[in-house]
Amino acid sequence: MMPDTTPSGALAGIRVVDLTRVLGGPYCTQILADHGAEVIKVEPPQGDETRDWGPPFKDGRAAYFEGVNRNKRSLGLDVSKPEGKAVLLRLLETADVLIENFKPGSLEKWGLGYEEVLSKRFPGLVHCSVTGFGPDGPLGGFPGYDAVIQAMSGMLSVNGSPESGPVRVGTPMVDMGTGLNAVIGILMAIIERGRSGKGQHLDVTLYDCAVSLLHPQGANYLMSGKAPVVTGNAHPNIYPYDVFQSGTKPVFLAIGNNGQFRRLCAAIGAPELSDDPRYADNALRSENRATLKPAIEAKLAALDGDEICDRLLREMVPAGPVNAIPEVMTAPHTVHRKMRVELDGYEAMGIPVKMSRTPGTVRTKPPEYGADGRDVLHHAGYTDAEVAKLIDGGVVLERRRN
Repeated sequence: MMPDTTPSGALAGIRVVDLTRVLGGPYCTQILADHGAEVIKVEPPQGDETRDWGPPFKDGRAAYFEGVNRNKRSLGLDVSKPEGKAVLLRLLETADVLIENFKPGSLEKWGLGYEEVLSKRFPGLVHCSVTGFGPDGPLGGFPGYDAVIQAMSGMLSVNGSPESGPVRVGTPMVDMGTGLNAVIGILMAIIERGRSGKGQHLDVTLYDCAVSLLHPQGANYLMSGKAPVVTGNAHPNIYPYDVFQSGTKPVFLAIGNNGQFRRLCAAIGAPELSDDPRYADNALRSENRATLKPAIEAKLAALDGDEICDRLLREMVPAGPVNAIPEVMTAPHTVHRKMRVELDGYEAMGIPVKMSRTPGTVRTKPPEYGADGRDVLHHAGYTDAEVAKLIDGGVVLERRRN
């Protein structure tokens, strides 16, 4: 039986023209698509460059691209040509959302600026621009990349240990956090449009989103005036909130109150630690972490990491083994929560927001380049002859241009 590819979910009926590439924008539009929005991925002649970002590849398809582009349709389009611009404008006639991550000023250069053109021609359009630093200010217009903005925003300065020095966060949290903020902004604008009848422009930048994520270090600095430093895996405000070595593998303990600390000490066979005045409350435990950590690890050394974490969780003590990605992808809870999905050979992470009446769905695999161009254009009212002319003229592409 063929899977049902009809969009369903909370955003069914919302139409998105997606001009984004790489990660932040595509991650945003995949979330919208998972929840039923119709997303038309308009790719430039060279295609989304992440189609080439590998290994790994499977059947010529890159995992990087596959991970953030499902449930979308692909149209190859050269919007720098007048005919390509006309196609884009035709698509926007029935679109609710336009999202792009061009360098600031690019749409204006093509005669598609929001203030001058789009807002007047499509007053209900929600136009989301995802950029590195925004269009103005001292860094306005500069390109933005996740790791660079981790460095510039201070995120990198508080990640790592005194031995390692500053370390990049392994997952591209700036890009993905920006994608999440873009989703939030788009949905807020759609809700507001329901009251006002008007669309608006959203200016979402990697830099702003990275700075907004500096919690608690940013808040600590603004209150104390003291510059945060790297603390490794340990929390700057809470202890024991750190990685500890057990007899089999590292585990993470996230003890937030005195009750949890007492139950931890009892479970690992060290009740005397909870009676020690040096560890009477969180402030004292934080101050005396240099002695508390080895005392805890001395007890954990005789215990299996997975088993003690399971026991602690059952006693409502926050703890978890430090799992590798293969362990996570096969974990019973990952499977139970449907956070690993498969569709006709396509495997990926699942949908994190579970909605009771209008659940998100994985309906289609990430598209081949330009695979849906003809169908998208026919739906927009183009005839077969007009579509053929656009393809013959190199305006609409079905194969990537080198």
